[in-house]
Formats: sequence, C-alpha cells, structure tokens
Amino acid sequence: MSRKVHIVVADDHPLFRGGVVLTLQENGGFEVVAEAGTAAEAVTAIENHMPDIVLLDISMPGSGLSAATEISHRFPAVAIVILTASEADDDLLAALKAGARGYALKGISADELTDILLSVAEGASYVSPTLAGRVLAAMQDRKNRLACAHDAEDLTEREADILRHVALGRSNKEIARELDLQEKTIKHYMTNILQKLQVRNRVEAALKARDMGLS
Repeated sequence: MSRKVHIVVADDHPLFRGGVVLTLQENGGFEVVAEAGTAAEAVTAIENHMPDIVLLDISMPGSGLSAATEISHRFPAVAIVILTASEADDDLLAALKAGARGYALKGISADELTDILLSVAEGASYVSPTLAGRVLAAMQDRKNRLACAHDAEDLTEREADILRHVALGRSNKEIARELDLQEKTIKHYMTNILQKLQVRNRVEAALKARDMGLS
C-alpha cells in the first residue's frame, strides 16, 4: 500500500499491547492511531479515528467479541483482526460470526503478524493454520447435522419408527411383527424411507438413522 495502514490496538495487558505497538511502528507500514484496554475503549477509538484495521483481544474487559459485533455493525469499513491466546473452536466461530476478517494466535512472530495485517488491509482474510482445518471440520459437521435434521423432518412418524427398528438391525419380518403390520407394508415404507434419505440400502439407512439420533 502506498500509505501507512492506520490501526487501533486493543488489549487489556499494557505490556503485551506495548510490544505489539512497537512491532507495528518498527515495521514502517503502519500508523497506530490509538490504543485501548477495554471493549468500550476500542469502539470509542474507532469512532474517533476510523482506522483501516482494529486488532482485538477476545478476553479484554467488556468482551472483544462484543466489540467486534458492534464494530462490524457500525463501522463495516474497518477490518477486524482478532489476536488472542484462545484456540477454542467456539471462540473462532464466534469471532467469524461477529465479522472478524482475521483470527491469529498470540504465539506468532512479529513478521507473521505484520504480514497478516498487511494482507487483511489489502482485502484478504486470515485464520491461523492450526485452527483452519478444525473450523472447516466444525462447519461441515454443522452442515451434516442440519441435513440430518432436515431428513428427519421429511419422515412421517411411522417411517421414523420403522427406521429406528432398522437401526437396531431388525428385519422387515421382525419389524412387521413388532408393529403389528404386514411385511409387505414394511417393504413399502422402506422404499419410501430409502428415497427420502437418498441412501441405497438398509445399512446406509441404519447409519443415517444414527446420525439423525434415531437409535
């Protein structure tokens, strides 16, 4: 970038915050326009200075996540980068939901931090590589659970009941006896169940039943 990146550094530990500020000043590509030690101070600093980036800690008084939510709502042009010691999946997902464009861990080097901030200033996003795989897995798991919930809603009460028996490994004949139905009726239901779940056989249906919490 031709001009310096204006940045607000918000962290409730003065010694750590001072080290970050010094790192950014020594780089030459940044101008630290304000510092903050609480979520409220961070919001006020942004309101007063309108920086390119705000660097937020999660655990500061007032909650960095709350500050991120307010900042992304009130000042969408300001890029939010979380710099935290937390490797918790919930914190990462909450930060991304709050509008953060970056999520970095405090163990990174000075060069890594400045590279991340410069790339975010250019419009990129960043998630710590050690967490990226986990968040993708968590998002995929959520997608699968939502899909299973949708499948469960598509089944009638009788179909769901039959599927529970299938998950227990029971044959059509055994299910028919248990539910006081004809075996051919169970076969008819099974055809519908396989179609609705988009599975090929009873084994896949049983596995899907377990994912849906029916066994």
